[in-house]
Order: sequence, then structure tokens, then C-alpha cells
Amino acid sequence: MPLTTPLTFELDPPVTPALRDGILRLWADVSNAGGAVGFVPPVEVDEVRPELVKHLAAMTEGRMRLVAGFEEDGTVAATAFVAYNAHRLMRHWVWLYTVMVHPSHQGKGYGRDLMAAVEREVRGLGGIEAIRLACRGGTGVDRFYASCGYKEVGRVPDAIRVAEGDDRDDIIMLLPLT
Repeated sequence: MPLTTPLTFELDPPVTPALRDGILRLWADVSNAGGAVGFVPPVEVDEVRPELVKHLAAMTEGRMRLVAGFEEDGTVAATAFVAYNAHRLMRHWVWLYTVMVHPSHQGKGYGRDLMAAVEREVRGLGGIEAIRLACRGGTGVDRFYASCGYKEVGRVPDAIRVAEGDDRDDIIMLLPLT
């Protein structure tokens, strides 16, 4: 079995053309491999671009943070976006969006490394007591998040329509940090 080099994780790396293009490729590759990150395959990079622009705008406005995982050569291999709550009664927890690990790295432990990096970075933000995420039922990813300490706290049956006749549950999960 070949040895794998761990990814290097960074909170809010500089948004360069290389980072932007790397996230676009990652998002399209994850989507095309069946990852539940907002698209249904087949997906082209140009279809993903408007969603990434929204994330980058939120980062510029201070409403969102990025945890990115890089290979030794600087290639973007993993991401998770952390979104602050605008509602004054919910500012003590954050949302986790667009959690991705490149399909070529599945099974190497990078997903668990990414989730640990997110938890570590969010704990360092101050005043945040929990991380909340939503995931698509029927993919098994809820079991992965549960193995990382997240608990299912809600479920909306058939809330996500992947295709006609293929409705999935919207599963809400929470990781208390206190």
C-alpha cells in the first residue's frame, strides 16, 4: 500500500486564480463522482462558477470562511466553507457548507482530517458553540459525519429532489463544541 502524504490545511488562504480554479475543478470532480455538493452529474466547471462566486463574495463580506486542504504541490484537494449566522439569536453557531475531498483521495483519511481541521479552526474563532450542517440522505455521508462526532438533530423527508422520482431526506447534523 503506497504511503500518502497528509494534506496541509489552511484557514482563509489567499484567493488567487490558482485557488479559485482549484476549487472549481474540485467541485466539478466531486459532483461528477456523485458527491452531494449541490449538483447532479454531469457538471461542468462553468456551471459551478456562479456558486463559487457566491461563496467568495460571502468571504469578502466576512460572512463565510474557507478551510482548504492542499497537496504538497499546492493542488486544492479538500474544502469546507464555514458560514456565520446573520440572525442575532443564532450567532453562537456556524453552518458548514460544501465539504469536499477530491474523489482520487477517497479512503485515505483526508475527509476525517478535513473535519478535524474545521473543528479546530472553528474552535479558534471564539464565541462559537456548535457547527451545524445539512446533508443529503441516501448517500451514507451522514454515517461519516456521525463518526466525526456529529449528531442527527433533524430530518426533512423528501426535501431534496435529485431527479424525478428520486427524492432524498435533508438531514441536519450538529457538533457541539462546548
